[in-house]
Amino acid sequence: MKKSLHYILPFLLLILISSCGSFYKLEKSTNWEELYEAANSYYEKGEYNKAIILYDKVLPVIRGSERAELADFNYAYCHFRTKRYIEAAGYFNTFYQTYNRSPMAEEAMFMNAYSLYLDSPDYNLDQRSSRDAVNAIQLFINKFPESDSYERAMAMIDDLQKRFEEKAYQESSMYLRLTEGLYPGDFYKACIINFQNFAKSYPDSKYNEELAFKLVEVSAAYGERSVFDKKEERLKESFAFAEQFKRKYPSSKYLGKVETIVLSATREYNAHLTIKKDFEERMAKAKLEAEEKAVSPEGEIIKSIPITENNN
Repeated sequence: MKKSLHYILPFLLLILISSCGSFYKLEKSTNWEELYEAANSYYEKGEYNKAIILYDKVLPVIRGSERAELADFNYAYCHFRTKRYIEAAGYFNTFYQTYNRSPMAEEAMFMNAYSLYLDSPDYNLDQRSSRDAVNAIQLFINKFPESDSYERAMAMIDDLQKRFEEKAYQESSMYLRLTEGLYPGDFYKACIINFQNFAKSYPDSKYNEELAFKLVEVSAAYGERSVFDKKEERLKESFAFAEQFKRKYPSSKYLGKVETIVLSATREYNAHLTIKKDFEERMAKAKLEAEEKAVSPEGEIIKSIPITENNN
C-alpha cells in the first residue's frame, strides 16, 4: 500500500500542477472563444469560482451577442452555487430584465426570488431583506401563475410570513417585559397598541389568544396606575377588552384570570368613583362658599381693592 501511494501521489501532484498551469494560461488569454468555452466547461464541471473568473473576462467582450445569454445565465448560477445569494439575486434579476423573452426568463425570475429567500435572516434579526424576498416572490407569482414553481413560491411566502409573525410576537413580549421596569407608563401604552396591531396583522396567529389576554392584563394595570384624570377612561377601556376577550374565546384557559383582573379593576374603578364624587362635592361646596363670601349683606358685590406696593 505504501509503495502504491509512493507512485500515486507524485502523479496526482503532477495533474494538479498541470491543471493550475492550464487555468493560469487561460487567465492570461485574450482569445475570447477559448475563454468562453473554458468558462462553460468549468461551469459544467461544477468549478464555479474558476468559471466566474473566466466569465468576468469574456462577458464584456461578448455582450450583445447570442452567446451572452447563456453566459449571463450561467454566471448568475455560479454565484448561486457558491452561496453568494445577494449577488446571484442581482444577476438573475438583470438576466430577466435583459432577456425577458428568453425560455430561461421564468427560471431566472424565480431564482432571483429564491436567492433573496435563502439570504433572508432568522426571525430574531432585521427582516428588511425578508420583505424584499416577499416582494420578489409575489412578482414572480403574479407574472407566472401557471408556473411549475408556483407551489414552491407560495411555500416560501408562508415561511417568511411565519418569520414576520414570530418577530412581531417577540417584540410584543419585549414591550411586556419593559412594563416591569421602573418607568412602565409609556410601555403600558406601547403594549396596548402593539397587541392590537399584532391581531390586525396576523388574524390567524396562534399567539392571538395569549396576547388578547395580555391586553386585558396590561390595560387594567395601566388604568389602575394612571393619574386621577385618566383612571376612569382607561379602566373602562380595560373592561371593554375583557368583554371582547370573553366573546372571542369563551372556552379559553385564561378566563379565570380575566375574571380576577376584572374584579380587581372594578374595585379600583368603584373606589375611584367614590373619591371623584367626594372631590366634586367638596369643590362645589367650596365654590358656593366663595361666592357667598364675595357678596355683601346688602346684596352688593364686594370689589377687591388692589394693593399697590410703595416703592419709596
